[in-house]
Amino acid sequence: MAAIRFILDGEIIEVDTVEPTRTLLQYLREDLLRVGSKEGCAEGDCGACTVVVAELDAEAVRYRAVNACIQFLPTLAGKALFTVESLKATDGSLHPVQQSMVDYHGSQCGFCTPGFVMSMFALYQDNTTPNRHEIDDALSGNLCRCTGYRPIVDACLHMHEYPAPDKDEQQLIALLRELNRDQRLSLQHGQANYHAPVAVDDLAELYQQNPEARILAGGTDIGLWVTKQLRELPTIIYLGDVVELRQIKSGAAGIEIGAAVTLSDAFEALQQHYPEFAEMFRRFASVPVRNAGTLVGNIANGSPIGDSMPALIAINSSVRLRHGQDSRELPLEDLYLDYMQNAMQPGEFVEAVIVPLPQADTQIRCYKLCKRFDQDISAVCAAFALRLDGDQVADVRIALGGMAAIPKRASSTEEYLRGEPWNDFTLVTAMQKLTAEFAPLSDMRASSDYRSRATANLLHRFYLETRPGDPLEPTAVNVFAVSG
Repeated sequence: MAAIRFILDGEIIEVDTVEPTRTLLQYLREDLLRVGSKEGCAEGDCGACTVVVAELDAEAVRYRAVNACIQFLPTLAGKALFTVESLKATDGSLHPVQQSMVDYHGSQCGFCTPGFVMSMFALYQDNTTPNRHEIDDALSGNLCRCTGYRPIVDACLHMHEYPAPDKDEQQLIALLRELNRDQRLSLQHGQANYHAPVAVDDLAELYQQNPEARILAGGTDIGLWVTKQLRELPTIIYLGDVVELRQIKSGAAGIEIGAAVTLSDAFEALQQHYPEFAEMFRRFASVPVRNAGTLVGNIANGSPIGDSMPALIAINSSVRLRHGQDSRELPLEDLYLDYMQNAMQPGEFVEAVIVPLPQADTQIRCYKLCKRFDQDISAVCAAFALRLDGDQVADVRIALGGMAAIPKRASSTEEYLRGEPWNDFTLVTAMQKLTAEFAPLSDMRASSDYRSRATANLLHRFYLETRPGDPLEPTAVNVFAVSG
């Protein structure tokens, strides 16, 4: 196949000549002249460009808000697209989310309004009775400088009070099925090439033959390479359409999450087994970013401040790497060698992450330290897993982000703690060892001294919440202000 086919306003659109790295926002504004979607940041932070993408989920349609500014147009193949212009009815009447925004005065300058409306539309489709917590989460990726958010929240609370619009869901399902394909999509534009296989064997062979190609998953990092760094990507292999990689499997060996599973779906599955990570998952970027990005993509990227890695390393997760027809499993912590360097060979990719099932006798915590609650990069992310034998430490794993060039375990501190009593005296020495074990950088997020002290204090907090006999009740929100 050599054409991108997607649904817009009930019609199948076909595009066969386009740069693989042309963003969806550029296509909407410059080619279709749909200028409702705005460019505010071109990096998925402000939400002014938010659109909704729909896909088949079994026999139903799933609607998700995403950032058009960092989504490459070819990744839309096989999906349905909704922009703010799509919401108005044929008779000119507004959609309930739009009418609610009007009636509750949710718009002032109007620049951010279309993005808010589309995030609201995704929430409207997914949840008929959203509470304040769910509304705040749905709007976490949209920024407004005018309204103070209260009128927008009011609009969300009341949007379901309006008459529901007519919609033909079955027609949309039929069109989505018509777009389903069983062969690779390949595009060429000048010297640029784009491939979207639908089978993992095809993907593995293609990447083995083209090890210089860039693997694309959610695009939440790679999109910025194009919009901010103006990088050329001669060959892209998109794995988002590979059926086998979109699956989550649970068994005795643990939870296996494929490379194309979004952060939203991965976190939902993991939270059922690890509720201790719920707060960190909620504060991981915004809903549109979690809807596009993948857990394996975050892992493969290997950023020292990627929040998923400390949590997964602390619970002893592993990755399955694929190279052609060969595969191997590696502890996640061993994937990282140095800053932006990993143990993968040319042509090898992360096929899945395997997360072990929780052990009843292990206590787990994960703390994210940053300046803002929503949509902020960690200064430090610390994850702990502790197993006690009476009052003694039988085993402990401490994994940290933001303290070294890679996500890293505090091996010396762990070694000291094993076999020691879990008490105040042991804690003091452990905090000293943890401080001495790392030499973090100073940057715009926090100073080296602050990171070191804060990490030791997070160990102290973990001790207070897990000490035998008199544990401190964990707080509902793990949020900290960075001042150093």
